[in-house]
Amino acid sequence: MANIIGIILAIAVGVGVAFAGNQDSAQVLGLPIFMLIIIGAYLIQWIVFIIAYIQKSEKYFDLTGSLTYITLTTLAVLLIPNIDRRAALLLVMVIVWATRLGTFLFSRVQMQGKDDRFDEIKVSFTKFLLTWTIQGLWVTFTAAAAFAAITTTNQRDLGWLALVGFIIWAFGYFFELVADVQKSAFKAKPENINSFIHSGLWAWTRHPNYFGEIVLWIGVAIVALPVLKGWALITLISPIWVILQLTLISGIPMLEKKADKKWGGQADYESYKVNTPVLIPRPPTKNL
Repeated sequence: MANIIGIILAIAVGVGVAFAGNQDSAQVLGLPIFMLIIIGAYLIQWIVFIIAYIQKSEKYFDLTGSLTYITLTTLAVLLIPNIDRRAALLLVMVIVWATRLGTFLFSRVQMQGKDDRFDEIKVSFTKFLLTWTIQGLWVTFTAAAAFAAITTTNQRDLGWLALVGFIIWAFGYFFELVADVQKSAFKAKPENINSFIHSGLWAWTRHPNYFGEIVLWIGVAIVALPVLKGWALITLISPIWVILQLTLISGIPMLEKKADKKWGGQADYESYKVNTPVLIPRPPTKNL
């Protein structure tokens, strides 16, 4: 019952965002493009869920999420009557991010053979469906500002705020990229199989990839901001959602618990935790 309630709530919240972001949305066949994009975010997840559940596989999950961003952002740009430079910029920002991250996550699952987060979830119809539905909500929330800015009829020339937003996005994107590359290189060495990474950006923060993820979505929201007004401003919840999700729900808490279980009590790990911030980077204060 709890899973069913969760599914209903995830859909209801998505519907709320769809109606809020409709203000000034361009239309196709008499329907707001923004709303169609949000509906698409859920439909894609449910279609792939059917295949994933039959196969009892999680291998399509992260890849589907990334392809959803790419598909819907591209569709939004193709459906609007006039493509302005802001829409083109947001399209590039979302596609570059989604392509890189989706490829990375899919490769990781392929290499590891499975994602142990799904061991218990994928055998339960309602739990697995809830997970895919929440991914639809995740896409809706994180990209809502970009979708609203792309589909709005309230177009404006790019200004200094868009430049600031793009610079912030680029910083976050490359911060996340470097963190992922460093961790992949670390884990590829046989001698590190039972060790934790505490070098490179991982000496500055215990979760540099999540820091980069949060920063880049703040950049996207700043680029979108100048053309949003009225109820559409609700879509600026995008970076707030990413922050809450990664710091309080499924990101950092889950990984911290897993790391504590694996390395808790080890002197070097406990020292790392004491001297390295959870999220906001700062220069290393002590060598392990």
